[in-house]
Parts: sequence; structure tokens; C-alpha cells
Amino acid sequence: MPIVERHSLGTEGWKRLYVAALLEGDKDKIPSLIVDAERAIVERARELFHAGGGSIEEQEGLDDALYALHALKSCLAVHGDFAEAA
Repeated sequence: MPIVERHSLGTEGWKRLYVAALLEGDKDKIPSLIVDAERAIVERARELFHAGGGSIEEQEGLDDALYALHALKSCLAVHGDFAEAA
């Protein structure tokens, strides 16, 4: 059941989903939270593009968030059992 709906989540929406993915303790839930956050970030980037760009701070925040989610996804793929050992 995806969290992201078709209407705009705005700045706070993508940030909420991003933080939820980063802070989730259940490694089985993290992949779906990453997907939801990535979708919200891409949707927000499209909104900003069509609105003339928005603030540079938010654009940089979107880029940074996507990078961090990609890193998290890579870590899970390589070290999936790491959380269980900790």
C-alpha cells in the first residue's frame, strides 16, 4: 500500500517520507519506504521544474536526499544482514 498519493505532498511531505525511510528500524520495511520517498522526491522535483525552479535550497535538498536513499539502498544490498548482527 503506497503512502504517496497523486496530489502534491509539498516540501514537508517528501521530507517526512525521507526521514521515515532513514529512521526505520525494521529492515524489511525499509525498501518500500525508500521507494515511497524516492517517488515523492521525484514528484516534488517535477513540481519545482514546472513552477520555474523553486528555491535552490530545496533543489539541493532533493538531490542530497536521493543520494542518501541510494546509499542506503546500496548498503542494504551489500550488508543486508549487518543490522541483525548489531
